[in-house]
Amino acid sequence: MTIVFVLWWILLAVAVVVVLPLVWYLLHRIYLAASNIERYASETLTAGVGILNNTRAVQELRTTRTVAGELLRGAESIGESAEAIEVALRA
Repeated sequence: MTIVFVLWWILLAVAVVVVLPLVWYLLHRIYLAASNIERYASETLTAGVGILNNTRAVQELRTTRTVAGELLRGAESIGESAEAIEVALRA
């Protein structure tokens, strides 16, 4: 029975000597990977906010284009009316 306890303690010591550093190494790698992911996510968020701010004017340009078309049609109508008034005044 004593030999079983001696073998058990030897195997336990070997397991602690081998497994504990391996677990420590793997946990350290997981921590580094998580830190990199957090850093990349922060950089991605900053870039995304910059893209959003830079493309916000696109909708405003679409609105401007729509309004400009209406203004052009109004200016053409005014031009036609001015021509009609000019013709009427000449006659």
